[in-house]
Parts: sequence; structure tokens; C-alpha cells
Amino acid sequence: MEDADSTETTSRPSIHVTKPTPYTFDLGNLLANDPNPIPSSLTEATLTALARDSAQALLNQLLTTCPIRTSDDGTLLTLPAPSTPLPREKPLPAAKEPTKWELFAAKKGIKAKRRDEGGGKKVYDEESGEWVRKWGYKGKNKDGEGDWLVEVDAKKHTTKEGEEGNVRAMGRTERMERIKRNERKMRKNELRASKMGA
Repeated sequence: MEDADSTETTSRPSIHVTKPTPYTFDLGNLLANDPNPIPSSLTEATLTALARDSAQALLNQLLTTCPIRTSDDGTLLTLPAPSTPLPREKPLPAAKEPTKWELFAAKKGIKAKRRDEGGGKKVYDEESGEWVRKWGYKGKNKDGEGDWLVEVDAKKHTTKEGEEGNVRAMGRTERMERIKRNERKMRKNELRASKMGA
């Protein structure tokens, strides 16, 4: 029995791999480069031995140079950053053509507003002490529409007899006119874009 065990241990390959030219490693990519020439007589056994030697050399290098730690998941090795640049799997995506707005903004020097510069959807209301919407339901743009007392600017608005109701609804009317004007411009732009695309 003892003789059989001793023959098994002696027939195993050594964990120490020696080559005429030493391996170079990129441990971040788990890569071992063997600069030695491949033998001219290639057989399955030769390729298996070369692959085994390379894997053993890589493991030896990992265990001697990388920090090892234990955790609940098991024993972990911390790999260094990769040093060999690898090619992309897919080509770089083509750059998107800028939209009309982006071309216009670049020409005029318009930059997108950041949230803290008033570019967000909400604005701080000092009276209530809360952040409220700029537009829409309970929006800041509707301030003064429901007030019981409306201040009238004599230069901007002249009332005729029987038009007191218009003074109260003046802010809402102006806002609705702006909305209709924007919708007309939007339809005009869509029509122009469909003609250019055709």
C-alpha cells in the first residue's frame, strides 16, 4: 500500500514551473504570457502540459503577490488593476447628430440651467415656506389669480364700462393666450419638420 501511494505522489507534476524565459503576468486580467517557443511536434499531451504549466505559474504568482483575506463568502484574493489593454467587443457607437435645438443653443451660447439655478420644476415660495411647482396645478405662475383684491396698472389696462370682470381675469387670459400662441408655433414647427423630412 505504501509503495502505491509513493508512486502516485512522485508521478504528479511539480508545483514549481521553470522555463528558459520566465512568464510575464497581468494579474488584473488573470493573464500569463509564455514567451517560450512551442515545440514543433504538437500533440494533445504537449498542449495539455503547456496549459497546465501556465495555469500553475499563474496560481503561484497570484498566491505569492496578491493579498489574501477571509470573509463569510470564503477566502478572497485582491487583484491589482489590469495593465494589458483589451480590445472592445463591439465598435464604438456612432456619434448622434445634434438636434435643431442643440445647434441653435450652441450658436447662441445657451447653456442648460442647473437645478439650483432655477432649472428645476419647483421654486421656493417664501410666503408658505415650501417648494411649489412653477407651472400647472397650484403652480407659482397662477399667483394672484384668485385674490379678492386685484391691483390694476393704469398704463397697461384701460377698462370700458361693463368690463370689470376682465380686470380680475386679466392674468389668466394672458396666460391662456401665451399657451395658444405656443401651440400654434409648435404646430408650425412640426409642419416645417415634416416637409424637411419628406
